[in-house]
Amino acid sequence: MSTSISKTRTTAIIGVMSAVAVVIYFFDFPVPLMPGFIKLDLSNIISLITGFSVGPLAGAAVCLIKNLIHFAIKGAGTTMGIGDIFDLVTSLTFCVTASLIYKHNRTFKGAVIGSIAGVIAFTAISLPLNYYVTYPIYAKAFGGMEAIMGAYQAINADVKSLFEALCIFNVPFTFIKGILCAIVTMMLYKPLSPIIKGGHGGKKAKQFA
Repeated sequence: MSTSISKTRTTAIIGVMSAVAVVIYFFDFPVPLMPGFIKLDLSNIISLITGFSVGPLAGAAVCLIKNLIHFAIKGAGTTMGIGDIFDLVTSLTFCVTASLIYKHNRTFKGAVIGSIAGVIAFTAISLPLNYYVTYPIYAKAFGGMEAIMGAYQAINADVKSLFEALCIFNVPFTFIKGILCAIVTMMLYKPLSPIIKGGHGGKKAKQFA
């Protein structure tokens, strides 16, 4: 975490960015060619910007606070909050991986490498987490795996197994979501970084911020 930012300012930044992330998280939306229960949200942009500008721990804090508030407002429902748990684990993986790499190479190249590594880690962890944890819980909550597979088969009748459905639908969706969040972060981070840091941006020309 940047030593140029006081603890008080860091706490304030985390609070503000968490609030923004919560608002964005609530504005999730379904996407074409995906089952209706899979929705896209771009709240990882906020945690990634925080991780880049203040540090991995701050980015992780935004991920945690966002999901705790979302869970507190929406409640566990019938899925015991598994959606928030899934989002927390994958978001932490994405944000911490990317911002740790950027922390040790604060250049545009470092940001790109960190973002790519974050997207890969984000996508990779989603498959086993969905297969072994998320979907078995969803199956118990929503009438069995047949109901879930039915939603996939309504889009592609050739899908025969959960693993196949996850590889065809969820993995590409997660990868595209990660890429989208990374691209928007790269576009927004440079102009927002001096504001977040209170004018303490990087001094060297080669630094991204």
